[in-house]
Amino acid sequence: MPTVRTPARPVTRATSWAAGTLIRWGVHAKRLLVSAAERGAESSTDVSEHGSTPVVAYFGDQPATLYQIRQWLPVFEAVAQHRPLLVLTRDATTSRLLRQETSLPVVLAHRIDDVLAAYRQVDAKVVVYVNNGMLNFQSLIYPDALHVHVNHGESDKISMVSNQAKAYDRVVVAGRAAVERHRRALINLPDDRLAVCGRPQLDHDVDPVLPPAPAGVRTVLYAPTWSGENDANNYTSLDRYGEVIVRAVLSHPDLRLVYRPHPRVVEGTDPACARAHRTLVGMIESANRAAERHLMPFHDAPLAVFDGVDLLVTDVSSVGLDFLYLRPEAPIVLTDRRTDRERLECEAPVARGTDVVDATTVEDVAGTIRRNLDADPHRAERARLRDHYFGFERHESSTRFQELVEECITTRDALVRERDTR
Repeated sequence: MPTVRTPARPVTRATSWAAGTLIRWGVHAKRLLVSAAERGAESSTDVSEHGSTPVVAYFGDQPATLYQIRQWLPVFEAVAQHRPLLVLTRDATTSRLLRQETSLPVVLAHRIDDVLAAYRQVDAKVVVYVNNGMLNFQSLIYPDALHVHVNHGESDKISMVSNQAKAYDRVVVAGRAAVERHRRALINLPDDRLAVCGRPQLDHDVDPVLPPAPAGVRTVLYAPTWSGENDANNYTSLDRYGEVIVRAVLSHPDLRLVYRPHPRVVEGTDPACARAHRTLVGMIESANRAAERHLMPFHDAPLAVFDGVDLLVTDVSSVGLDFLYLRPEAPIVLTDRRTDRERLECEAPVARGTDVVDATTVEDVAGTIRRNLDADPHRAERARLRDHYFGFERHESSTRFQELVEECITTRDALVRERDTR
């Protein structure tokens, strides 16, 4: 494995033209003023009660993307045992929800000035980002910290290697596959910007949620991703193969289906995926009227549904790679909506250790699932690929991540001293 070092709506005054309009606007303005007052109270940047807090986890998005930071909370809580850490948000609802899910202090800062003031008050030295949200760039204005991007999963999606990575001082990646992915996709990104840490999120145990399958019944998890922000980032199988995959599993009396799509599928952000999702839900509900055993744990964490699964059918996404790491003994079937096996294996090396559902193989999904359950023909190759993607045993990733945080703090302090003595 190559050594990759890790250095250094405002309230407005309406002018009405009729008494009725004045009354209506008066009620509306009162509601807006109350809402603004609530926001102002929650967004106080007086964080002095927290004292010096060298590590800040920044999350600027709304609740729809809370899953992105949620998987990092156990990691941040572990870091906080060594270095004080707080979570800084930009949305009031997000802030309230996070306070219910973590013991970490959560600070709400609406304006850019609030963000910068909070960083100054706690003397932030390392700011950690779990996504590429647009509001990240307001936080990046702060000059006295190192900015570290950790993303919210290890995936072969093209979105994992955006040029936005160049905005950060460090980019945390899982292993060799991620280093190669960045080299292949980007120009002018030095290797020393990449910090290889494995997947510290996977070091933390998650309580399983699946009940035991009936005797003699094996469990197939179908976990499709969403349709992405644009066509290049669309890896979902839902609208093309979802109905065939689900029907294939439901047709076998000795198989149990667990259907757990990406949260943005459940929210119905894409019309084609929303229609396909409703169709699958209807199929599963109909099948359960005959035999109540198929499951749809939409609101449980993906990691919580891995235990008890005998085979995973998934798309190019972090779910497949997390499963590869945590359940290397269980086969994976990957999908490819573009039906380009050469490109798929280049961009997603995990496909070299799986059967693939695409336009040429979709009619034999039932046979593909049965062969993998009975013979598991790719087991040895999956073991090699697991090392290629991750390269660490469990708990080593957490150690490496903590070491990275400490190194960044030390480097930041040295750089600030050097600057201030010039």
